[in-house]
Amino acid sequence: MMKKNKVIALTCCLLTFIACKQKDEVNVKPEFTYLYEASNTLNYKGVPEHKVDRNMLMFSDQGAWFSYGLRNNSDDYGGFTGPFLMTQENGVWIGPSLSRIDLLNEKNISLVDWNQDLIDQSSYHSHLEQTYENENLRVQQELVFVSAHTALQRTRVTNLSNQEIDLGFRLNSNLFEDLGIHLEREAEYVKITSDRTDAIGYVGIVSDNSKIRVEDSLSFEVYQKPMLLKSRETKEVLVSQTFIFPGYSWSKEQSTIKEVNFDELLLKRMLEKENQLEKLISRQQKAFKNQQYEILLAKTLLTLQNNWRVPAGELKHAGLFPSYHYKWFHGFWSWDSWKHAVGIAMYDPQLAKDQVRAMFDFQSDDGFIVDCVYRDTTIEAHNYRDTKPPLAAWSVASIVRRTNDTSFAKEMYPKLKKYHYWWYQKRDHDQDGLCEYGSTDGTLIAAKWESGMDNAIRFDDSKILKNDDGAYSLDQESVDLNAYLYADKKFLAYLANITNNEADLKTFLSEAKALKVKIQDQFYSREDGWFYDTSLDGESFIKGEGSEGWIPLWAGVAKQEQADKVRDRMMDPSKFYTKVPFQTMSKDHSKFDPMNGYWRGPNWIDQAYFGIEGLRMYGYEEEANKATEQVLKGAEGLLGKGASIRENYHPITGKGLNAQNFSWSAAHIIMMLTEE
Repeated sequence: MMKKNKVIALTCCLLTFIACKQKDEVNVKPEFTYLYEASNTLNYKGVPEHKVDRNMLMFSDQGAWFSYGLRNNSDDYGGFTGPFLMTQENGVWIGPSLSRIDLLNEKNISLVDWNQDLIDQSSYHSHLEQTYENENLRVQQELVFVSAHTALQRTRVTNLSNQEIDLGFRLNSNLFEDLGIHLEREAEYVKITSDRTDAIGYVGIVSDNSKIRVEDSLSFEVYQKPMLLKSRETKEVLVSQTFIFPGYSWSKEQSTIKEVNFDELLLKRMLEKENQLEKLISRQQKAFKNQQYEILLAKTLLTLQNNWRVPAGELKHAGLFPSYHYKWFHGFWSWDSWKHAVGIAMYDPQLAKDQVRAMFDFQSDDGFIVDCVYRDTTIEAHNYRDTKPPLAAWSVASIVRRTNDTSFAKEMYPKLKKYHYWWYQKRDHDQDGLCEYGSTDGTLIAAKWESGMDNAIRFDDSKILKNDDGAYSLDQESVDLNAYLYADKKFLAYLANITNNEADLKTFLSEAKALKVKIQDQFYSREDGWFYDTSLDGESFIKGEGSEGWIPLWAGVAKQEQADKVRDRMMDPSKFYTKVPFQTMSKDHSKFDPMNGYWRGPNWIDQAYFGIEGLRMYGYEEEANKATEQVLKGAEGLLGKGASIRENYHPITGKGLNAQNFSWSAAHIIMMLTEE
């Protein structure tokens, strides 16, 4: 009842807000507690200097394949930066501004100094907004996504003077060259096509009074019929920008644009985001219930929102990029997807389910799951050379536990079962019940990729072995892989139980029991108190303490006394308890090199999460909470507003490394801070 009453209250607040705006009471805002506290969580200010300039962040919503920023004070026009198009070339800016706005008097002189008159720029999970004001005019601009295909920009102009003002509205382009762009007029829109994508753009003023002039392939102007603005009167102009792929209906989108009520749209988005934020923040663990972690959760949600993409091209279900900000991450990866889905399920179960489905759309007949897939395979071919660690059943089980959706369990169970046994058919070279990472093409590099820890020191001397046609293994058995497979059996047993597969339930529990003994006996070094990979025959350890050593704790497969020893090393400041603890390899190893190592020293938030949850699994709650706090405070820019969430972090200095806006980092922070 409390949730229902809050929704009603929020709706009433926004309806009051709309009514007040119509009366020009612009300072009245509804009590959207979480939404407004999380304003300006990420800094979107900046104007690109060239088409691949990634010096600023970009805002998107609804799974759109394009995004925007807030202009800075260096340009003499109104409007928003961009859009940044993820519809072509792994992400390019169409220009500094596709829709430059100016307000003109009858003498064609600008009524606003867009640099001097700027008084506010703000971003929310729901929209962007900016306000300009001088002695004669107040100009308010808002940008909100109507759908995955269209963003709507409203410009509201209020006459502050005691005189009538003749107001002309002009929209024109500022585009980069070398994009293969072609402009033409189509009815009341400027149509945008490109030689490099099958997406089509449309820009126009939502009005019957606009006039369009396309000057050349990079220039157009759209004029709104001049209007008389009386003293204290407010009028508005709506500009739509659409980028739409084949398979979606432009005519339907066009109808939506013409029928949209901007205030109702804004209400819908604000309420949607407030509710998502509430879902996350209400789940905060008791130890982390304070505002700094609320803001961090807001940042995780926004990171995932900006990486969200609807189906297009080869992609049949919605999902998330690892990072829109890095050009090589414009696709869906398998183990990224499993991690994303677990975090997303906290606030958007449907998107979580679709993220899982997006990868299983590419499952091979033998059960294999492709490493990564892309919308447009003319840009990149899907990577069938390897898969990734088996975390899919964990992902599905997590979603089912949070939603009680047995139909999703029934849908995914046979696919998960097939994928699980694929490992034993294709990646168990000596058929001893312990698997190895490998590849489908026989290359060593793809086999290392399959681990997800591409250049980890444990693979420095690895060799490749042939199992069968299209199936190759490394000459070592990996502790993390087999711990993941143990957990996979337990999660599959859970799913078998709720889908009434009693025989499978018994089989998976029996197999898990046998595998547990093998892992405890083969991979644990009593001398070192650590879990290592071993040679194929299990007779020798591949030394070098890495984060794979605590995966048996996360999986619950270690003996208590083994976990106790692993815990001691994890909490040792000379090894893993650094400024940003639980990095990918021990600080005291000779090959420790966070700045150049990728998987040879940086802290990856997912690995830190597995370590923290492993401690919790064996009763070390105090250490787990302490480590969580140290990770989040030690990682540069995580706490506070402005900076983005990074792919990984330097464990000694805390410096953010590699890609910005990284999805699985965001997803695992959600897992760290919230309760199941």
